[in-house]
Amino acid sequence: MKNLMLLFVGAVLGGVIGYYGFFWLAGQNLYALVLPGGLIGVGAALGKSKSIVPAILCCLAAIALGLFTEWKFEPFIADNSLGYFLRHIPDLRPATLLMIAAGAFLGFWVPFRRIER
Repeated sequence: MKNLMLLFVGAVLGGVIGYYGFFWLAGQNLYALVLPGGLIGVGAALGKSKSIVPAILCCLAAIALGLFTEWKFEPFIADNSLGYFLRHIPDLRPATLLMIAAGAFLGFWVPFRRIER
């Protein structure tokens, strides 16, 4: 139980650091959208699990945080609401989608490789 709590606390802290780190890097003219999702996975590596479920939850959280971060950074001009943004995800640039996917991969893979066998 302690390892599982450490995993989720680490994932939350990693997500917060990744979110604010993205905006700090964006202020330096660097677009690192992989950072929020990737740091969820890195933070989750603090704990271990015996199941694949935490890795899947971290992956889903990485996707959600990546999309939320992109929406806060650059909402659509036509309508800046989150609902509009979510309905128009396919309209995002390919590089943006690739970075969100890379963050989701890291969000899954890092806790997945720490599963106790």
